[in-house]
Formats: sequence, structure tokens, C-alpha cells
Amino acid sequence: MSDALSYSTCPIKIVRGHRTEKKPRMASQKAEDYPNEDVMVLNREKGTSVLAHLFGATLISWKYRGVENIFLSTKAVFDKKKAIRGGIPLVFPNFGPWSLGPQHGFARIKLWAVEQQPSVDGNGDVTAVLSLTDDDETRAMWNHKFKLLYTIILKEDSLTTKLAVHNNNEKDSFDFTCLFHTYFRLSNVSNTAISGLKGITFSDKIEGDKEDKETHEEISVDKNYDRVYRNVPGVVKITKCPISDRQMEVSFSNLPDVVLWNPWDEKAKVMSDFDDLEYLRMVCVEGGSVSTPNKLSCGECFECQQVLKPSFSPFDI
Repeated sequence: MSDALSYSTCPIKIVRGHRTEKKPRMASQKAEDYPNEDVMVLNREKGTSVLAHLFGATLISWKYRGVENIFLSTKAVFDKKKAIRGGIPLVFPNFGPWSLGPQHGFARIKLWAVEQQPSVDGNGDVTAVLSLTDDDETRAMWNHKFKLLYTIILKEDSLTTKLAVHNNNEKDSFDFTCLFHTYFRLSNVSNTAISGLKGITFSDKIEGDKEDKETHEEISVDKNYDRVYRNVPGVVKITKCPISDRQMEVSFSNLPDVVLWNPWDEKAKVMSDFDDLEYLRMVCVEGGSVSTPNKLSCGECFECQQVLKPSFSPFDI
């Protein structure tokens, strides 16, 4: 049986026989270091795989040809209470501070269910679907009925993540924002440039949401960045300079905003689940719909997606 199909129905049990009681090492990106029921593996063979943690539906590993592309903090906490620091957490139904509940909403701190086990198609691509439905805890914060479907598609040369938001209210509409909070793993942020944002208007949270227009063809992350770029029309690239053939292409559908974030040294030091020097090893390029809330009528569905595609070679690590 293929590794991609080696799971039974939820709760997940891995046929390979890992020990369910084993506690993970901090920041492990290996499935065997987690209880079977906590994770799901999509394996496309030849060193290409995804490891999804069901807490927050957080993708904590994506290897392309044996090379890890996702950053996970060495101090990430796996207590099923605190959001996992790193990976690709899902932000819903609110981006940023929230008067009704935790920052960035509750989706990243809820246990998701497996809607569809990993399956392999005729091309060898692996697809799985996770789901989250309203419960007493979410309705106490945000009194709406909903269902989220999170589709993960692992291809030979790309990773696609799709989010579908269903309004299951009998009559009420609801507003929401959402975002893929993707942490990319880098050899060193000082050798990295972000391109594809020149001419785009952004709001700078470091400067009190001051608005400005990006003037750089390539952005060098050399300080605390926390910017929301609005109405981004094309592909954003993360390039390891000066080696121009090492880059990641990030494209979006129905996600008009891109958040660029790095805490830099001072903020890294006050984050309990982030090592003091880890800001050098990561950058967040996050596709979202956050500047203007989405309004969804009862019975309607909102869909969006993000595609990550290594160009030529993955990052050095």
C-alpha cells in the first residue's frame, strides 16, 4: 500500500505502526514523532511530501525532492491550545486582533477532522481534505453556523491549498476575513529578496497602518516587516540572491491581499515560542482576503486558493 493511502478513517491510524503515545520533539517535521491521530501524510514519493497537523489544519512540512521548504520554530508548542508557530496556519474568521476571540480567529486553534483521506490520482498527485464545523465553542465567540473545507493537493512540482467557506445559517449572512499564514524556510533572510510587489499600495502596521506604495522591484527584508499589500495582481517570488535560480513562486486565486511579515530581532526575543535568532531563517508571504471583509449570505460558499511552486531548485538549507 502507498504511504499516501496508509490511513484508516478518522481518528487516523497509521498502518506503519508508529507509537501513538509518543510525544513529539519540538519542531519535528517527521510523522513518526507525532501521535498517529494528530497528523496526516501526503506522500508523492521521490522525496516530495506534506505533513499536516490536525490541530489548526497546520501544514508543518512540505518537502520537494527531499528539501524542506516550510519553516517550523524550534520552540513551537504542540499542546493543542496554542497556535503552532510555523508551517501554514489558517486564519479564519478574523485577521489580526479580534474583539470576539483570539487573534487571527479560531481556525488555527481548533482540531480539524479528516473529510477525505489522502488519495492518489492517475498522475500520481495526492489530494486530501480536512474540515471544520461550528460547535459550542465557536458559536460562543462567533454565533454562526459554518463549514470549512481545506483541500491539499500535492503535485510533483507544486503544492496547492484551497479553502472553501460555507455559510450554513438558516437566514443570516456573516462577514469574515481569511488568510494562509505561510512560513517559508530560508538559509538566511539577508540573502533573500521578495519580488512582484512593485507599485502595489500597502498598509504598514509598524507605522500605525500608514499607507504607502512599494517602489522596490526586489524587497530586502532587513528589519521588522508587517505589511498588507492590497490588490496584488500577479505572482510573488521569493528569491535566494545572488543565486537567481533558487526561488519560490507564490500565486493566488480570490486572495487579493499579500501580507509580508518578519518579526526581526527585538520582537523575536519576546516571543516565547520563537528562538531569538530564528527571524534569520524565515519569511512569511501570506495570501489572504483581509483588507475588506467578505460578506457571505446563507447557503453561499466562498472559495480561494494558494499555489506554491519551486522554480528550478528549492531553497538551500
